[in-house]
Amino acid sequence: MSEQRNETLHFNKNWQQQLAEAFATLDELCHYLHLSPDDLSASLSAADNFPLRVPLSFAACMEKGNPNDPLLRQVLPIKNELVAYPGFNSDPVGDLPAATRAGVIHKYHGRVLLINTGSCAINCRYCFRRNFPYSDLQLSKQNEQAAIEYIREDTSISEVILSGGDPLLLSDQRFVKLIQQLNNIKHLKRIRIHSRLPIVLPARITDELINTIKQSPKQVVVVVHCNHANEINARVIAVCEQLKNNGIPLFNQSVLLKGVNDDASVLCELSERLFTHGVIPYYLHVLDKATGTGHFEVPELEAIALMKQVQAMLPGYLVPKLVTEKAGTMSKQYLSSACRE
Repeated sequence: MSEQRNETLHFNKNWQQQLAEAFATLDELCHYLHLSPDDLSASLSAADNFPLRVPLSFAACMEKGNPNDPLLRQVLPIKNELVAYPGFNSDPVGDLPAATRAGVIHKYHGRVLLINTGSCAINCRYCFRRNFPYSDLQLSKQNEQAAIEYIREDTSISEVILSGGDPLLLSDQRFVKLIQQLNNIKHLKRIRIHSRLPIVLPARITDELINTIKQSPKQVVVVVHCNHANEINARVIAVCEQLKNNGIPLFNQSVLLKGVNDDASVLCELSERLFTHGVIPYYLHVLDKATGTGHFEVPELEAIALMKQVQAMLPGYLVPKLVTEKAGTMSKQYLSSACRE
């Protein structure tokens, strides 16, 4: 059976089946991309520390035969992950001290974050929570009610952010139940969903999911995570436009990554393509210094200079805010006033 035929069959399956068929080994991914592991600085030890996981929908956006593809670089376990970079640690943004109880991170005034699951559809090698103790602190079914009560009792909380892992990996039943419980908290104004799935596993954006979001009396905002314009294929475009056409606000946050998007023209193309399909460029994060990610770092001064180039090339509404998150601070920090209109 031809490779194209296999892909057609795969994309006709539901999102759970597509997720189950994600690439989980270096050999499988390299075979699909027509690459030899010998062409790459791949590391089985790095994959043991943080497993490889790549849905076919994302891998299909990569250039086959190109060992330097910017999308491949985001997911390929390499030897540099095993290097101890100064200043990098397992909790770079101070999540653990802000974990008020299992599943709840309360760092910023008016906003609380729920760690709904430790699972992701894709394991991004630069992930700032790659070392997070999900087994202890994710929002399991058993402690979900305690988290809801925490939000209900604190009337200063106006927004709940569903995060993870990826909150859209919850089953429809659990997702609907969680949204319904949040809908019943009177002082909540908004529910924000942070998810990479519209980009890497667009099949997850089903009519049922959209209806659950649409029917919420709270304003629901979806923040996707896309780092490079090549991630935006026809399936991604279709679900983004479907969300937009159903009145659901869409924003994007990216991470500035060496060898992936640390180029002004690449960042401009990303903003243009996102906006064309209804997604507003929101944040560009400098790298959170998580253990195992140091090879992705772009120094802050270089990042500021890069964003000044982007600002000169784009209208202000297409320029994402360049930000960093420091442990113990009360909000994200803007790195340059030039990033604001």
